[in-house]
Amino acid sequence: MPPTVLTARALLLDMDGTLVNSDAVVERIWRRWAERHGLDGDDVMTVVHGRQGHASMAVLLPDRPVEQNLADNARMLAEETADVDGVVEIPGASAFLRALRGLPHALVTSADVPLSTARMAAAGLDLPDVRVTAESVGASKPSPEGFLKGAAELGVDPADCLVFEDSGAGIAAGRAAGMRVVGVGPRAQKHNPDITVPDLTRVHPEQTQTGTIQIHIN
Repeated sequence: MPPTVLTARALLLDMDGTLVNSDAVVERIWRRWAERHGLDGDDVMTVVHGRQGHASMAVLLPDRPVEQNLADNARMLAEETADVDGVVEIPGASAFLRALRGLPHALVTSADVPLSTARMAAAGLDLPDVRVTAESVGASKPSPEGFLKGAAELGVDPADCLVFEDSGAGIAAGRAAGMRVVGVGPRAQKHNPDITVPDLTRVHPEQTQTGTIQIHIN
């Protein structure tokens, strides 16, 4: 089968589940949280991927005051930042990021600066120069705000950006931003991205003579 070739002017990359496999720590932290609040752990895990913690809490505990969710979220972020046991790169992520050096790309993550720094370091990955983190936005994915900010920081029209995402919230955010979405991993398949890849080992970006980025997927 011939490779799929996608063309874009910039790539916007989610972190957890897309570049970094942090599922082990996410499961540990959020299942403990579920137990503390008398919630079913499996139900909680269907909500939390891709969202900021306080946004997940708002879905799971809709009657709880926002201030409590924000305070609880701050504690959870500290727990997650301190726990990097089992955090590894998604296969192919390091080579993918190396291939993007000098090309327009940004990290767009629901993690804050300390958490994104800790997880990328634990996975042995370099942080992109342009980063949109939890501190940068007023609304969590599935809001498109983060992806739109990433496009603006890179000076690229949203329609010319290609998003790499794994979660339902993230894929919805990319779509709402008017961008095409490459789904990474099994979680993405359920949310109908434009194309799905099992990991990043088969994704090969290169710059064309016209300055665009061609992404070869085989």
